[in-house]
Amino acid sequence: MEDPDIYTKDGTVDVHNKPANKTTTGNWRVCPFILANECCERLAYYGMSTNLVNYLQERLNEGSASAANNVTNWSGTCYIMPLLGAFLADAYWGRFWTIFVFSIIYVFGMTLLTLSASVKGMKPTCDSNSCSATQANIAACYAALYLIALGTGGIKPCVSSFGADQFDETDKVEGRRKSSFFNWFYFSINVGALIASSVLVYIQTHVGWDWGFGIPAVAMAIAVVSFFSGSSRYRFQKPGGSPLTRIAQVVVASFRKFNAKVPSDPTVLYETSDETSIKGSRKLEHTNHFRFLDRAAVRMEADDVNQQIDPWRLCTVTQVEELKVIIKLLPIWATGIVFSTVYAQMSTMFVLQGDIMDQHIGPNFKIPSASLSIFDTLSVLFWAPIYDRLIVPIVRKYTGNKRGFTQLQRMGIGLVVSIFSMLAAGGLEVVRLNMVRKHNYYQLKTIPMSIFWEVPQYFLIGLAEVFTFIGQLEFFYDQAPDAMRSFGSALSLTTVALGNYLSSLLVTIVTHITTKGGKPGWIADNLNYGHLDYFYWLLAILSVLNFIVYLFISRWYTYKKVADNLTSDS
Repeated sequence: MEDPDIYTKDGTVDVHNKPANKTTTGNWRVCPFILANECCERLAYYGMSTNLVNYLQERLNEGSASAANNVTNWSGTCYIMPLLGAFLADAYWGRFWTIFVFSIIYVFGMTLLTLSASVKGMKPTCDSNSCSATQANIAACYAALYLIALGTGGIKPCVSSFGADQFDETDKVEGRRKSSFFNWFYFSINVGALIASSVLVYIQTHVGWDWGFGIPAVAMAIAVVSFFSGSSRYRFQKPGGSPLTRIAQVVVASFRKFNAKVPSDPTVLYETSDETSIKGSRKLEHTNHFRFLDRAAVRMEADDVNQQIDPWRLCTVTQVEELKVIIKLLPIWATGIVFSTVYAQMSTMFVLQGDIMDQHIGPNFKIPSASLSIFDTLSVLFWAPIYDRLIVPIVRKYTGNKRGFTQLQRMGIGLVVSIFSMLAAGGLEVVRLNMVRKHNYYQLKTIPMSIFWEVPQYFLIGLAEVFTFIGQLEFFYDQAPDAMRSFGSALSLTTVALGNYLSSLLVTIVTHITTKGGKPGWIADNLNYGHLDYFYWLLAILSVLNFIVYLFISRWYTYKKVADNLTSDS
């Protein structure tokens, strides 16, 4: 007779749809396939996006503000599309097949972008001085970019969740490994970003955009091959049906029973006697938040229709708690938007700020300003292992928490660090503008000030990412209901989308207000006449206010409770 402990207890199955065997499936043995996939996919994404603002300026003749806005709008779309991928994964396809479908779309998008930058008739016409882009050229470029946005959107919420699914959190050993997985997952992202922001940006600047976009397209194809190489040894979480339907049922049922009295004893509320009715989900314990929703689980005579339960009249406690969990996550989610706005400056304002500084290393070598994001990547690659191997064990001794810091504490530390990154960027711009005024450098295209003075602001953002972005990945996966974990991951990613949109909105508002009366404005085409420092101060002030709100929300938040298994952070 087989030992039942060799099978997972979190609802995962193997490729043959049988209970997953711990000794032959999942765990760290399959992570190389997933991490290599993420590394190559991020190499493709950052290899194309890191220098995109310069491509739009140089080849499509867009102005500074217009190019920055188009990049942030596109990037925002890349991070809003995960909601679609997450819905399909949680409801119908499962994470594995969702990744498959959207990976193919991604490859098509990368291929079209490469063609739009390399094939005569599709690429802009350039001479030694400038480029001329037709409407067809522009349309081909943006069609490719938004195909990529669709493809990456379907992949993003599923890969991290799929990787975390390979660890059974009901097993203490595997549960600890799952927390460590998120650190190494983000580490692999930045390995790809490191190659993209150094080698690929250099190729785009000094060799050509055809090679600069072609190599990321090949990297994406390699990512697909890597992911599917581990298919036979993966663990799969079954899709649990439409979460939107379940949420709607709770809302409708609670309104139908508007006058019903919620009992003080939660054990009399309706719940299935054995396994939960939601595929791939464990039962959730009742909580006292939002008790008006508990009406949906109050059993009444009218709830039995032909001796069957009408889910639009009566819902289980677990189903009600699913909605409560999502409602509780939303305020935490909202505080991530301003942080993502700060993060968005790396691909826009930091690049434009670097464009007008001295980019030389020695007399002959010139580093592209977009390549400076390599220091953000190096910061993450430096801090992620240190956090996992050094900080967590030390902090764990004092807190008793297996993660060291709680997930909320970890994210809060990152919010504080992000404030200092904006102060560093603003301080640098003050010094640069003082040099411009002192020496009358207004018409110079390159100020005699090394671009490497930007390194501290990049390094601080990298440190903030290790705390906040990795913390978000783990928090939203861990706290989302079992059958909505892709949605939880998508929710964390949408903060990046809305952060990009907020950045675009702020640029638009600031440009509109500060250019009145013929003034050059804070973000002028010639930054020597502008006041980019004021924009950084604005972001620093917003970040401080956001952190204060976060402190109040995090004190109110209570961690999810799984029946007979309280989460470690509670």
